[in-house]
This record gives sequence, C-alpha cells and structure tokens, in this order.
Amino acid sequence: RVLEAEYGIHCNMTLLFSFAQAVACAEAGVTLISPFVGRILDWYVANGEKKTYEPSEDPGVKSVTKIYNYYKKFGYKTIVMGASFRNTGEIKALTGCDYLTISPKLLAELSKEYVKLTPTLSVKEAQACNLEKIHLDEKSFRWLHNEDQMAVEKLSDGIRKFAADAVKLERMLKVRVLLPSTFL
Repeated sequence: RVLEAEYGIHCNMTLLFSFAQAVACAEAGVTLISPFVGRILDWYVANGEKKTYEPSEDPGVKSVTKIYNYYKKFGYKTIVMGASFRNTGEIKALTGCDYLTISPKLLAELSKEYVKLTPTLSVKEAQACNLEKIHLDEKSFRWLHNEDQMAVEKLSDGIRKFAADAVKLERMLKVRVLLPSTFL
C-alpha cells in the first residue's frame, strides 16, 4: 500500500494463493496480482484424492475465476494476471482474464490446436455472480488465510525459496564486486 500510494511504485504481488491475499491486495490498491494456477493444482494433486482435473474443476482455475469475478463485481482496478500454467486447458478456461502469462511451450501447443478461443470470464458475468463483499482487518485476514491449508503451505514454501535465491544472488554479487577482475 505504501509503495503504491506514497511513492507511485506499481507492484505485482506474487506468491498469491488465497482469496484472503487477493482481497487484501485489492483493498490496498495493488496494481497487479499473479495467482499461480499451476502451483495450486500441483498442491491438490500431491495432497488430494484426485490426480487429474478437468479445466473447469481445476483448483487453480477456480481460484483465479473467483478472484477475477470478485474484483470485477466490486470495481477493483487491480489487474489479475494468471500465471504458472500446467496445461492449455487451464489457459482456455481463463480466457477473458485481464492478463495471462504463458510459457513458450504452452503457446506453441495452443497454436497447434487451431481452436477459436472465446472468453470464459467477463465483467458482465462477474457482476452477476453471487459473491459477497468482505473487508479484512489483520485478524480476519490471518484467520481466512490460515483456513486455507494449501495457501499457507505454498506461501511459506515460496518465501523460503525466494529467501534462498536472495542469498545466492547476494553471494554472486559479492563475488563480482569484490573480485571484478575474475570476470574480465
């Protein structure tokens, strides 16, 4: 909120796995969120009874659809950019979303399908959906987020991985700064 409001720094909130996180981002006026469709699916495949999902039942697709519908129904300007896709079915199920970030491999697969894609998400349908507006203070955010086991596990795992990558990057930069002649 501070970066956006006080400094005009537009933020892409990543590691977004729960509806509580999405609502908090919208209320903070974040520019863009990147919910990870495929990582959500991965967790459910690894921890659930089902090993495959139809696109309309894919937990990642359902999550992004709910977030998109909520944002559009209540007029939030935060952009929803679905990310981390595992298959073209997920992409097709989220056509109409504000943005999708798609790997070259999946783009190539889509180009071979020769199917006209029509939006499955729309502002008109979002405005007619039955979601109710919620407001989250810190206590209610923590409770709602904590109730989503997948989101808690994926967020903590993602933070650990980002922290490990930051340490690696710092080491690489120290080597380059302290020993620059090595790289000439």
